[in-house]
Amino acid sequence: MLTIRLLRIGKKHQPSYKIVVTDKRRAPAGGRFVEEIGSYDPKSKQRNIKKDRAQYWVSVGAQPSDTVHNMLVSDKVIDQPKRKIYFVKPEPKPEPVKEIQKEAPVAVAEEVKIEEAPAEIVEEPIIETPAETPAEEPTTETTETPAA
Repeated sequence: MLTIRLLRIGKKHQPSYKIVVTDKRRAPAGGRFVEEIGSYDPKSKQRNIKKDRAQYWVSVGAQPSDTVHNMLVSDKVIDQPKRKIYFVKPEPKPEPVKEIQKEAPVAVAEEVKIEEAPAEIVEEPIIETPAETPAEEPTTETTETPAA
């Protein structure tokens, strides 16, 4: 199956792309393609597309990639709505699992019920009780032994 997609050319940090018709099974950076139908410079936003060749390849069944499809729609080569392109970040790799010491199973905590406070707080009278005298503590007397 043929596809129309971008082929990156140019130096590091200076991208430019060729718009090529290639077999879908080939790697994008392989450099082997059926036909070059245009170019795209993302820094200057300049596009050169051979409209008649792009229409021909779409008519014989070549499927444009999402980005190329949106370029062809904006250049009015094909009359279809633009496609939404989603970029999915790769999930972070899980950290290595460290050895876990076997511990006793943790008991499940019981549910704690919280009682609601009454709407009105009633003050209770404070009853004073006479102070109790502390009981005398027994004392221990130490006897000194005469020094020899």
